[in-house]
Amino acid sequence: SIARTPLVAGMAGVVAWMAAAGICAAFEIERPPGAAWQAALFAVSIVCFVLCGTVARLGFAVLVEAHAFHRRLLVVGAGQRARDLLGRIRAESNAFQDEVMFVHHPMLGERLDLAHGAPGCTVVDAPDFNILDLATHYDVHQIVIAPDERRGMPLENLLECKKAGFPIVEYLSFIERETRRIDLQRLELGWVLYSDGFTFGLLDRFLKRLFDLMTSLFILVVTAPFVAVAMAAIRLEGRGPVFYRQERITRDGRVFEVLKLRTMQLDAEAGGAVWAGVNDARVTRVGRFLRRSRIDELPQLFNVLRGDMSIVGPRPERSVFVADLAREIPLYNERHMVKAGLTGWAQVNYPYGASVEDARNKLSFDLYYVKNFSILLDVLILAQTVRVLFWPSGVR
Repeated sequence: SIARTPLVAGMAGVVAWMAAAGICAAFEIERPPGAAWQAALFAVSIVCFVLCGTVARLGFAVLVEAHAFHRRLLVVGAGQRARDLLGRIRAESNAFQDEVMFVHHPMLGERLDLAHGAPGCTVVDAPDFNILDLATHYDVHQIVIAPDERRGMPLENLLECKKAGFPIVEYLSFIERETRRIDLQRLELGWVLYSDGFTFGLLDRFLKRLFDLMTSLFILVVTAPFVAVAMAAIRLEGRGPVFYRQERITRDGRVFEVLKLRTMQLDAEAGGAVWAGVNDARVTRVGRFLRRSRIDELPQLFNVLRGDMSIVGPRPERSVFVADLAREIPLYNERHMVKAGLTGWAQVNYPYGASVEDARNKLSFDLYYVKNFSILLDVLILAQTVRVLFWPSGVR
């Protein structure tokens, strides 16, 4: 629920910090700090965080029950694209309280029974294209353009809606904003061309490189003992090199050698390159632990320092797989507009995949990252990566 979102946790944390700081400042005036006093202040801080977190959850629960986050959406179109939109906002976005009205006209394509089994949804026939009247009558919060056939679009009526103050958004932009991914099934090159994003200035690249250097150096220092123990465990388990090098693809299609701790047997790819499977027999006992804990990925920090990779970006794929996937999936090579990353938006939102369909789903997240790149998004992804490390799923 929304009460468990990072926004709520962040707000509760800020309020708790302010409350604890106020109490500390008030008591420090009368009593000098000491070991016992510091323990007392720590206890006060814990109590403040627990109380503020509880109050925040209860407060948001009350707001949810009061339909404070309720929206009324008017969707122009009632065909396949409208069905896709309904499925996405129900399954992947925070729009769990939305009331959705679909407007149908024969010129916009077929009419599906979208209201069946979907509470809060209705389909309205508008033979006169009176969208402004409908938007005004139902006091909608937003109009979404999602017809299967665009040739019959009532542009003048929609312009009147916009002049009347009703926000209008195109289907692909709405899906991108609500689900934080790009819908590849309905993707149109025109939308990619004319929408914002896919731009990287010199300042953006400088800040990203600075972020990469500082973060990778810090993580290397902190995790060096774990890497040393992992190297010793690999050596003790059997013969063979400790490190594993493999050609991967990074920005602009450049080939580089990625560095990882070896987790598979020496003859793992004697029959050719294949994706890792569930409970892959080629993975060693030590390697299985290293993969689950992600320790095997840490040597890639040296790739980050060398400039081959970034801390955050699409995961680097092997050239043999890239060639096949680029033929199967449109815009696959656009993920190489940025450097490959140690972690990425797809990794924190989608489990490990070993098929073309998995690659397609991950690409929808990778393209969202490339299109909307910012340092703040990098920081968010890095924080989400910590969550994945402690609650891993889909690791192979």
